Amino acid sequence: MTEDLDKLYKDMAQCIIEGESEVAIELAKKSIEIGLHPLDTITKGFVVGVNYIGDQFGAGEAFLPELVMAGEAMKAAVAVLEPELLKLGEAREMMGKVVLATVEGDIHEIGKTLVGTMLSASGFEVTDLGVDQPADKIIGKALEIDAQIIGMSALLTTTMVRQREVIEELDKEGLRPRIKVMVGGAPITRDWATKIKADGYSEDAVGAVKLAKELVGKADQ
Repeated sequence: MTEDLDKLYKDMAQCIIEGESEVAIELAKKSIEIGLHPLDTITKGFVVGVNYIGDQFGAGEAFLPELVMAGEAMKAAVAVLEPELLKLGEAREMMGKVVLATVEGDIHEIGKTLVGTMLSASGFEVTDLGVDQPADKIIGKALEIDAQIIGMSALLTTTMVRQREVIEELDKEGLRPRIKVMVGGAPITRDWATKIKADGYSEDAVGAVKLAKELVGKADQ
């Protein structure tokens, strides 16, 4: 069984790398049929492929169309797994409310979508505003739903400065430390997060969940 499982995880990663949405859907369904934990399916299978493509893209070995196709395949797999994840999330107490967005001028969303899925599965109520979101929209939504956390993604060095703008705006309006800010994305580093006075940084979706729990004071859950 272990060998079969290893092969299944490898196939999952491979279909993301190749941008095969149909295959991703089939494998996601199969994982549910054989009773795999949906978070295992995502983290040990599909995410491995996403991370690989992300690394290749960062190294200039993969290009935007491949990144987009990998993202579509990941979304397709997650759409199948989401109801299973939500069942698990519903069984837990509500951890807190999070607003997620890719900053203005940036249209990448693979990582952000994945973070949203993982946060939902962990009991957070997530509002994902999508891509290319200006500071006032992000902050406005956080106030509207009384969110404890804003999570911002940027994949370009040219758009990462927008993360700082949102934080400066929150400071100006006296909304911190009430609203905590998490940042992420390929060019984002811990140093950058510290420099712009974000409350935390994560380089992957699993880390983002851990961080979000810490920020709402529920690290041990």
